[in-house]
Amino acid sequence: MPDIVETAASAGNFRTLVTAIRAAGLSEALQGSGPFTIFAPTDDAFNQLDPETRERLFRDPPRLNVLLSYHVLPNRVRGSDAIVMTHDGNVAEVPTILGVPVRVRREGVTARELHVNDATVVVPHIEASNGIIHGIDRVILPP
Repeated sequence: MPDIVETAASAGNFRTLVTAIRAAGLSEALQGSGPFTIFAPTDDAFNQLDPETRERLFRDPPRLNVLLSYHVLPNRVRGSDAIVMTHDGNVAEVPTILGVPVRVRREGVTARELHVNDATVVVPHIEASNGIIHGIDRVILPP
């Protein structure tokens, strides 16, 4: 089974993310043993960023690394795990590899719709050898 970077590359809707991972110098880490969970902005999510902001990010690998590290958890979290994590009040603070937590919450009629900060999981649970990818509809920004 391919790792997170290879899986994202072959999925077809994470091309910008894969380019960003490589530009930020995170490929080797995310191809390691993990396990990881990545809340992966889709290509459409990256396209929502102001073009000038996006261009600035790609010209600044350290800043891009910080941004992407905020999207990665240092463990494997399936959608069902996230639902269990958020059982008390439907919100959980979850640490990222950046060291700054994201807020995971569940909403919807069945409380199975997952959100990470202000993003919604739109492509849930893509398995990789070293973790899981959850596609999100926007790039989340660290505080």
